[in-house]
Amino acid sequence: MLSRVRDTVDGLLAALLASPCSVCGRVVDQPTRGAACESCWNSIRFITPPYCVSCGEPLPSARTVVLVAAQHPQSPDAQGAQCSRCLSQPLVVDVARALGPYEGTLRDLVHGLKYHGRRSIAPRLAALVRERCAAVLVGADAVVPVPLHRAREWSRGFNQADIIARGLGRPVWRPLRRTRHTVPQSTLPATQRWHNLRGAFGLRRRPWDRWNASTLAGTCIVLVDDVSTTGATLDACAEVLKAAGVAEVRAVTVARAVLGHVADRVQRGSAVTGC
Repeated sequence: MLSRVRDTVDGLLAALLASPCSVCGRVVDQPTRGAACESCWNSIRFITPPYCVSCGEPLPSARTVVLVAAQHPQSPDAQGAQCSRCLSQPLVVDVARALGPYEGTLRDLVHGLKYHGRRSIAPRLAALVRERCAAVLVGADAVVPVPLHRAREWSRGFNQADIIARGLGRPVWRPLRRTRHTVPQSTLPATQRWHNLRGAFGLRRRPWDRWNASTLAGTCIVLVDDVSTTGATLDACAEVLKAAGVAEVRAVTVARAVLGHVADRVQRGSAVTGC
């Protein structure tokens, strides 16, 4: 019954609004399912094993990894391998996963949400993250969206990470604040991104905020963001949370930038089995 009602509503909205797909520009036949057509949703590329048990980076070959004989202690789905970067310089985040590489359809969907205000994209992206990155969410006390500076959130009208976090099926906590306005990470080379975020996050300290050591101590938190490139933003947030007593900080993102030579480690469509 509900399916029939939704189909009817979709038909009416498609006829009245003729809303273009945020990816390909064709009219969306099912507007209630997000601002993209089914063909584009089905063309999303997902990250699949093998990937680094720490950061989720797809692993291209044995030349760049060291196989781990025992289970990785911080990884919820993990017996496998670490990438050379995590072996040489471990992240503050204990384990991170992403839905897919930051390219093609997924990048266009993120841009549609983030820069063009197509908020109806977020629930379906969140549902995909919830399904394919489920192992990172299991056992977590809460998800925490990476905050925007109030000036940027005011100009955009929303925080895309917050909207995605609300669709992950876990309690949403907001203990973090952006303490200063930084240059957008996307405009900086990788070598400058860590320095750009130094001291950029802190705990909310308003009288009515409840975030303190007794609240956060011993918890397992999952950070949520739209895109991860170097992991600098997630690590800056994780440092604040761990300093406040959080026992384990995981992370999920819709997309992550991956190296060009490992692009063959991602697959297309509904046959993909994991994130």
